[in-house]
Amino acid sequence: MPPEFLTAEGYKKLQDELDHLRNVRRKEVAVRLHEAAESSLGEFVEDPEFEAAKNEQSFVEGRIRELELLLANAQVITKSRKKAEAVDIGTTVIIREGRRKPEEYFIVGAAEANPREGKISHESPLGRALMGKKVGDSAEVKAPNGSFTVKIVEIK
Repeated sequence: MPPEFLTAEGYKKLQDELDHLRNVRRKEVAVRLHEAAESSLGEFVEDPEFEAAKNEQSFVEGRIRELELLLANAQVITKSRKKAEAVDIGTTVIIREGRRKPEEYFIVGAAEANPREGKISHESPLGRALMGKKVGDSAEVKAPNGSFTVKIVEIK
């Protein structure tokens, strides 16, 4: 499995979620499942509360496995102290599309991408187009609803 690139902040956030699922949610679901089993008096087949508790347990256990795998394969990215020469995971890039105002993005792994927070995945159409580019370069972005070109203004 290829590594999952995470910032230290993103790694901690996912680790905290995993800890919460293991130590809090798992116990809550077990109690809910036990209560549903007691109230159904052995008639599990038609009990919607018991079914809902089983589904929730399945979701929690699945998310735990997903996070364990993701964190086991995580490679923590750090911002370099020296100025980056080219766009890469862990760099902040300022781009401009045509005459629009410049936009700033931090290049991260897919697991913590959040465009509203200015974090884009290196696997997204924009992230893929920017990878390896230098200040002054143009990048053609092949997005689902059409292509467009951006210019790299600055790399931090």
